[in-house]
Amino acid sequence: MATTAGRGDVGAVRADIEETLGFVPGFWELNDADLVNEWPNFKRHAFEETAIPPKYKELIGLAIAANIKCPYCQYFHKSAAKMHGATEEELNEVAFLASWTARYSAIIHGMDYDMDTFEDEFERMAEHLEEQLNADD
Repeated sequence: MATTAGRGDVGAVRADIEETLGFVPGFWELNDADLVNEWPNFKRHAFEETAIPPKYKELIGLAIAANIKCPYCQYFHKSAAKMHGATEEELNEVAFLASWTARYSAIIHGMDYDMDTFEDEFERMAEHLEEQLNADD
């Protein structure tokens, strides 16, 4: 894949988009300054190697898309996750986890639960779980 074009050259950025995607999709028709700033970040995280493997990035994106209820994002991230080898079982688990996080967030917020108490309790749980893991070794 070609290297990302320089941030100041809109012509080079458009050419890089076309080389990377095969054409310049309509949703990339941003004003020149935004396009020059946005494309390198998108390209890096969508197509280049980063700390998070591509399939995991797309599964994370799908969970977020489900929560913000964006059909464009859902289609994009589900399709990209499949391109990176995500199975139906993984996609179904992501759907559950997306709902699970939102559900418990609603419950805890609805309780107006004290954040300091929550953090302290989490640390206690983590210590207990780590002790159990170490005992199994």
